[in-house]
Amino acid sequence: MQKEFSYPLKIEELGQGQQSYKLSADKDELKILAEILQVQAVNSFNAEMKLNFKKKQGELKVSGTVNANLSLISVISLTPFNKDYSTDFEVLYDTNASYEDVYGDDEDIELDVPDIVINGKIDLADIAIEQLALVMEDYPRLEGEEFEAVIEEDDDDNEDIANNPFAVLKKLKENMEE
Repeated sequence: MQKEFSYPLKIEELGQGQQSYKLSADKDELKILAEILQVQAVNSFNAEMKLNFKKKQGELKVSGTVNANLSLISVISLTPFNKDYSTDFEVLYDTNASYEDVYGDDEDIELDVPDIVINGKIDLADIAIEQLALVMEDYPRLEGEEFEAVIEEDDDDNEDIANNPFAVLKKLKENMEE
């Protein structure tokens, strides 16, 4: 059986009011997190979370802080580096609503609606991982690195390229085929 990083909670078992949780990934769980986040390595991962459950209203607020240290590779220089992340978050759940209640037939809704509890459970680890993923860069790079586009031009084509953006694409395609 494969180990995973998970901390599921059943809504029906939650008490009224505020509860605190601390999550910390062990060595094996850090490897799993690296696969999930698609990074070289996760060196540390922990979260402090508070749940505030108002049973009568069906409102569950999950808030807290996620801290992690990731090993990344710069997309510019291909240099490995470590980066610390810390993010505060707050997620609101409606424990009484179903997907159909909130979204109906319109899946493209833009309102600020609460998240939905599926199968009567939430997973604190999934929430923490999602919050970290939201603050990670899509294209990590070292501090101060900037992408500089280099376009090689022939003297004969300078005027064509300056006047026609498609000429740039044609030149790039020719260079790639060589």
